[in-house]
Amino acid sequence: MSIIKQLHWRYATKKFDVTKKLSVEKLDILKQAFNLTATSFGLQTIKMIVLENKDLRASLVAHSYHQKQVLEASHVLIICIQDNILEQDIIAYYNNIKSLRSTSETILKPYRESLVKTIEKMSVEERLQWSKNQAYIALGNLMTVCAIEGIDACPMEGFVNSKYDEILQLDKIGLKSILLLPVGYRAEDDMFSEFKKVRKSLEDTIIDM
Repeated sequence: MSIIKQLHWRYATKKFDVTKKLSVEKLDILKQAFNLTATSFGLQTIKMIVLENKDLRASLVAHSYHQKQVLEASHVLIICIQDNILEQDIIAYYNNIKSLRSTSETILKPYRESLVKTIEKMSVEERLQWSKNQAYIALGNLMTVCAIEGIDACPMEGFVNSKYDEILQLDKIGLKSILLLPVGYRAEDDMFSEFKKVRKSLEDTIIDM
């Protein structure tokens, strides 16, 4: 399979086929891809909600500027960030390294202490922005994986985050919604699927040195 061919194939799906659902296997690929996404320091201050519940999604359409993909897609992936980054998050991360790699405390301690100091110097707003940057990396990774797997998707920033957080009670688990990615399979009558991609030429976007 040509990755470039699949990237030409993908588009921001405007209309999903409501009769088609992603298989458990396809969903697992997306979950694994999210978890394997590169994050700064490997700290993973992001989480992903896989939302299938139709009643919940129906209640979210009005807070998504009435974009019907939220309801019509097979599932909606909601990329969230932690509402703060705490020292205990860093300790847990390095404990995980120690467990998986059997790395000695002597090696890990200076790195752990350095990261704790780095995070302590940040304001809460700076920590949130730092985590948001990781969320966009995850979105890009998921979109590419979707294209390779023949899964249609529509990346969305256009929704009322506070309403999503309220309806899904994300504050109770220390999360804030940042990005949406409805996923599924395009409807046959979605005319946008046949449109040619509009992109600048490589000469306008690539600089070889």
